[in-house]
Amino acid sequence: MLALLDRTDSGRTGGGGADSGRTEDGGSHTEVPGGRKGGGRARGDRKGSPAAEVLTALGAHGRRASIERALAEVRRRGGITGADVEALAGLGIDVDEIVARVEEAHGVGALATAGSTPDSTPDSAPGSASARAPRRGRRPLRRPFSRETKSVLERSLRIALARGDKHIGDEHLLLALTARPGVAAHVLADHDVTYIQVERALAARATKG
Repeated sequence: MLALLDRTDSGRTGGGGADSGRTEDGGSHTEVPGGRKGGGRARGDRKGSPAAEVLTALGAHGRRASIERALAEVRRRGGITGADVEALAGLGIDVDEIVARVEEAHGVGALATAGSTPDSTPDSAPGSASARAPRRGRRPLRRPFSRETKSVLERSLRIALARGDKHIGDEHLLLALTARPGVAAHVLADHDVTYIQVERALAARATKG
């Protein structure tokens, strides 16, 4: 998710020559069998990837630090979102106080998950990529996808097919992240980026050609 936000600050000057694996509007993509090719603008007119333009249109441009802090807080609380904190507060449960007590006893970050979601695989967990040190002469093993990451990728594919697109771009990833409740969806919604708003922004972008 943070990588999508980074694209709003990247250079967007047009260039000649073919870019392998890039859409005509500057976004990277993976081809999907069946469906239509996304119409793009001339290379000299491109302003950024679809998701980057949508995030900018929705006001997320320049708010990366705020979103990153929100994600860090969710991880520190063991995956409990801001909405969950408010709901529990209504029941008289002070989540921040509980987290502080746990950290006082077990150290800062004791409840923190390894990744952006509770389903991420901890680096030190048995069987994780970092726990299996590569032998000499062998390539380092890649860190396996978490269940949540696989779910987002599968959701991106289904969304692309449903839209009739012939590629998976960052716009499909953004739609997938906001499509179902989760850490990323909650944090983005707190910053006024929801599934419906993303769809509307993409539709408005398409009408501009």
